[in-house]
Amino acid sequence: MKPGLSLRVSQHLSLTPQLQQSIQLLQLSTLELAQEVEQMLSDNPFLERETEGDAPENMAASVDESSFSEEFQSESKEFSAEKASEFIAEPAPAETPQTLEWSAGGGDEADGSDEQGGLDGEWGGEASSEWEVSAAPSAGGRQTDDEESDAISLAREHESLADHLHRQALSLRLGEEDRAALSFLIESLNDDGYLEEPLGDLAASLAGDDLEEREELEQHFAIALKLLQSLEPAGVGARDLAECLRLQLRDLLVQAEDEGTTAARLSQLQLAQAICAQPMDLLARRDLRKLASLCGAREEALREAMALIARLEPRPGRRFANVERQIVVPDVIVRPVRAGSGRMDFAVRLNPDVMPQLKVHDIYAGVLRRHRGAESHGLLQQRLQEARWFIKNIQQRFDTILRVSEAIVERQKNFFVHGELAMRPLVLRDIADALGLHESTISRVTTAKYMATPQGTFELKYFFGSGLGTETGGSASSTAVRALIKQFVDAEDPRKPLSDAKLADMLKEQGIECARRTVAKYREQLRIPTTTLRKAL
Repeated sequence: MKPGLSLRVSQHLSLTPQLQQSIQLLQLSTLELAQEVEQMLSDNPFLERETEGDAPENMAASVDESSFSEEFQSESKEFSAEKASEFIAEPAPAETPQTLEWSAGGGDEADGSDEQGGLDGEWGGEASSEWEVSAAPSAGGRQTDDEESDAISLAREHESLADHLHRQALSLRLGEEDRAALSFLIESLNDDGYLEEPLGDLAASLAGDDLEEREELEQHFAIALKLLQSLEPAGVGARDLAECLRLQLRDLLVQAEDEGTTAARLSQLQLAQAICAQPMDLLARRDLRKLASLCGAREEALREAMALIARLEPRPGRRFANVERQIVVPDVIVRPVRAGSGRMDFAVRLNPDVMPQLKVHDIYAGVLRRHRGAESHGLLQQRLQEARWFIKNIQQRFDTILRVSEAIVERQKNFFVHGELAMRPLVLRDIADALGLHESTISRVTTAKYMATPQGTFELKYFFGSGLGTETGGSASSTAVRALIKQFVDAEDPRKPLSDAKLADMLKEQGIECARRTVAKYREQLRIPTTTLRKAL
C-alpha cells in the first residue's frame, strides 16, 4: 500500500472541566452538594459565602490595601508553579473511613431509565420504610433556622443502641476480661440488635492461630452473651429471629410470674415459647395443623399464642436507629395557590435552605487584578476562574432542577389535588422532549432530589411510571394501579383475603388491563404479604 496524506473533517464532543463539573454537581444529592461546597470553600481562597448585609465596596474601602498587597505578594512567591499545578490538577483525596478499635479496657462509645449515555447543560409493626420525612417545611413553605437546628440537635442527642447497652453494663459487677468481652459483643451487634457472627469467629478474629487463647476467649464470650441477652431491650444479642422472640417471651414470662398473673396468661406465654421452638417456617405459613400436632395444643389456643407473638418486636434495635440519617430536606417546595375563576393552581419554588449562597472574594480578586505581574499570577487566575465556574454551575444546577420540577407539576397536577389514584403515566423522555434535554440529564436531576407537596414529600423519580392499557384505549399509571391494589387490600375481608387473580379481575372491572403476574409484582413492591399470610388467625 502506498503511503499518502489525506484531510478528514469530523465532529466530536470534548468534555471540558467546566462541563464535567456541571454534570457532577447535577447528580449530587443535597447532602453531597453541601459537602462539595464545603470542600471547595476550603480549597479555593477566591470563594466565600455570601451573607446578608455584605457590602463589598465598603469592606474593600475599610481595609488597608497595602497589607493585603504585601500578604498576597509574599504568598505568591511561596506558591511555586509546581505546587500550584498539583493544587489545580489533582483531585481531592477520598475521605478515609474511620475504623473502630476495641481494647481490653472496654468503654463507651420509577420506571425511568438511569442510563448515563447523553450529556447536557411483617412482624411487630411495619418494617422500616424508605426515606422518612423528619424535617418538613413550615407552614409558610420555608424552614426556620430554629426548626432545622432543633431537628439536627435532636438527631445528634439521640442515644444509640451501643451507648444504651454500655450504660447498662456499667452497673454490672464484672471482672476486667468479662467486661471487655461484653463490650466487644455490644460493638459487634448490627443495627437491629442481632449478633450475626458466631462466637467462634469473633474469638478467632482476636486470637488468630492460638487455639488455647481462642478457646479461652470463646468461653468469655459465652458468658458475656448471657449477660448481653439479659439487658434491655429484650431480645438484644439474639443470633436469629427465633431466639429473639424466645428471649422476649422469657422476659414476659418472668414478669408475669412476678406480678402473679392468671394461669391462662402463663399458659399462653408458655405455648408461645413452644411455638417459637419449632421451625419458623411453620409460624410464617401459619400452619396450625402442624403446630397443633407438634405443640399438643388446640388450634384456638394456637391462634391466641400466635397473636401474642405477632405483637413482639423482631428488631430490638429499631427504636435506637440513627434518626439523623432519615432526615430529608426537600429541594423543591410545591404550594397550592388560587388562580382565576376559583381554579386551583400550584406554585413551584426552590427551597432556599438548600441553596448555597456563594460569591467571589472581592478583595482577593481585586488584589489579583492589580498585580498582574506577580509570580504564579496565571495559576492564581485559573483558581479565580474555577471559583466563577463553580458559582455558575451551582446556579445552573438549581435552574435545571426547577425547570424539571415545574414540568412534572404541570403534567401531574391531578396528583397534587387527588393523590396517587390520579397519577398519570410519565417517563423520562416526556420531560426530556418538553425541555429540550437528554434523558440522562432528567435521570440525574430526579435522583436523590425531593419535592415537598400537599400530599407529602417524594423523590422526583416517584412521579415517573409506565402506563397500563385501559378498555377506553388510554393508559393508567403504574403508580395509580399500585394505589388501587392497596385500596382493595385494605378493604378486603381478613378471613377471605383477595388473591392476585381476584385483584386482576377487580382491576379489569375498573377498565384496567393488568395480568396476574403484574399484580403480584406490584403487591410485592407494596410489601403486601400473600393471601396465606394476610389471612386472619
